[in-house]
Amino acid sequence: MLENNYFELLEDIKSTLITTRNKVIENANKDLIIMYYNIGLKLIENNKWGSSFIDTLSKDLKIEFPNIKGMSARNLRYMQKFAKEYNRDEFLQEVLAKLSWNHNQILLDKIKDKNERNWYATKCIENGWSTTVLSHQISLKLYDRQALLENKTENYSKTLPSSISDQAREMLKDPYIFDFLTEKEDMKELEIEKELTSNITKLLLELGNGFAFIGRQYHLEIGNKDYYLDLLFYNLKVKSYVVVELKTTEFKPEYAGQLNFYLSAVDEYVKDENDNPTFGILLCKEKDKITAELSLKDINKPIGVSEYKLLSDLPEYLKSTLPSISDIEKRLEKFDYEE
Repeated sequence: MLENNYFELLEDIKSTLITTRNKVIENANKDLIIMYYNIGLKLIENNKWGSSFIDTLSKDLKIEFPNIKGMSARNLRYMQKFAKEYNRDEFLQEVLAKLSWNHNQILLDKIKDKNERNWYATKCIENGWSTTVLSHQISLKLYDRQALLENKTENYSKTLPSSISDQAREMLKDPYIFDFLTEKEDMKELEIEKELTSNITKLLLELGNGFAFIGRQYHLEIGNKDYYLDLLFYNLKVKSYVVVELKTTEFKPEYAGQLNFYLSAVDEYVKDENDNPTFGILLCKEKDKITAELSLKDINKPIGVSEYKLLSDLPEYLKSTLPSISDIEKRLEKFDYEE
């Protein structure tokens, strides 16, 4: 009995230490970002001396504080730019101060539009992206594919409860980019499914936060007949099953009808009473937006229609800018706080 109490105490103290350590790291990072912001403001206030004074300032600061990192002339100019972009902006305290300085540098370097930059910053917090994953998502133009609702083809707002329809619309992407797969000649749907699920970590990264993989070729027996769903997921954020159907051809109206049936079947035979309605994502090699929208007009189940791209579909200039997948896998292990 005493031994059990000891191990309970040990686990309790370990949990306290971990929680406290994480808070200390988070607070230290926030203090660092705010300090950089305040230094940037001082540099802006004294910009009458031109930019060359920053080089001198950097040398003097390094002499006075030889053990403090981050006082290079390059970093001081980043602080100045950071303060200029976010002067008196509440978003600084709410989001940016929770990101590492490296995250903020990448956002400043790669994205000019402030609304787009803020969207990526928010996603970093929500998904725990490392700097490598952030760079990867920017390279793949995730903002254009996910944030811009007018680019999407779906009926979620009409067929899902208002409590989750906006979330479902926001998580849908068009196109989905499976840059870890290279199309082979005459590649069949089952082959692509197998490759996707063999690279499940990368697949879940592309699908987005909250997706849990349930199965491939998920079997349902209905009326003495067998049916097989291409891919079945559960999304923890919206508490819904998600059926993903994959087609290697352009969109056809009958594909929406087939997926509509599968969604009804999952709602009837798989979904629990506490789950929200099941929704579907139909992935096609190509789609005509007008045809897809017309096909969904009288469908009573929630369906999104998107294109997908494999590595061979991407332009050469984009392929060369992508971080290696092995690098991404290593950095996915933890949310790094680089200074």
